[in-house]
Amino acid sequence: MIIAIDHGNKQIKLSGGRVFTSGLRESEIRPPFGDDIMIYKGKYYTISDKRIPFMKDKTVDDRFYVLTLFAIAFDIEDSGRYDSGVMSIHLVCGLPPAHFGAQYKRFQSYFMRGVEEFELHGKRFRIQINEVTTYPQAFAAAMPVYNSIKTYPRAMVVDIGGFTADYLAIKNGVADLSSCDTLEHGVIVLYNQVAAKVNSELDILLDETDIDAILRGTNHDYNYDVKRVVEDTAQVFISDLFGKMRERGIDLRSGRTVFVGGGSILLRKQIQASGKVKAPIFVDMISANAKGYELLIRASKTGG
Repeated sequence: MIIAIDHGNKQIKLSGGRVFTSGLRESEIRPPFGDDIMIYKGKYYTISDKRIPFMKDKTVDDRFYVLTLFAIAFDIEDSGRYDSGVMSIHLVCGLPPAHFGAQYKRFQSYFMRGVEEFELHGKRFRIQINEVTTYPQAFAAAMPVYNSIKTYPRAMVVDIGGFTADYLAIKNGVADLSSCDTLEHGVIVLYNQVAAKVNSELDILLDETDIDAILRGTNHDYNYDVKRVVEDTAQVFISDLFGKMRERGIDLRSGRTVFVGGGSILLRKQIQASGKVKAPIFVDMISANAKGYELLIRASKTGG
């Protein structure tokens, strides 16, 4: 059974479209509230709306492993593939392009733990992750528009995620890992900048949900001054990102640029208004990396 998961710093994304926060609560006693309560190795786990602080190496403890068990169970249930026997899982996931070579073997080993048993939603799950395939992020997320960029001599994929922004060149349809980097310039950095600026200038405390609502233009109760500070800070944030890429010899005013990731969706208006990108292509799919992992592994199995 193939299950593709994008282990984001802000959110866990599945290829089927389900998304949940990369946050976890552990308890020795059953929580009084909540539907998504997992019993695993004698402890109770629930998904928290407070994300785990940024982890460059997600294998240092078991939190992302338990989040992966949640993701696997959700995917099995969503697709109607539940079986009371041991379910064999081929996990497909990814890493930032700049960290890929150094981390992929450790990341793959992290998930290989034999048969695991846990309970969720009144079901007993017995799973075994017996194969793990890892792909570079950004390249995978571009798969939904791959046919439209593969013939170009060079296309740059920019993946704005939770804590990091990855960029990767695709030359004549092939990922060029010599032309990639991972910058600590994701939307979590923006949230911190916005919150600090609004607090210092207007003496108002904002959380990430407030900032998201303002940037998306959805209903919120904040006045013009708050909205102005949030949007102006976001515009400077995008300008700084493109400036960092320019310092590395990346000019987005030439060639094609594909924007992927939740941060690109959130900041589309600022990217378009920057004047530093020629004809951007947006992949408006928050689960684009996970979907790309699935497309890549299925193509490898069929020789496509």
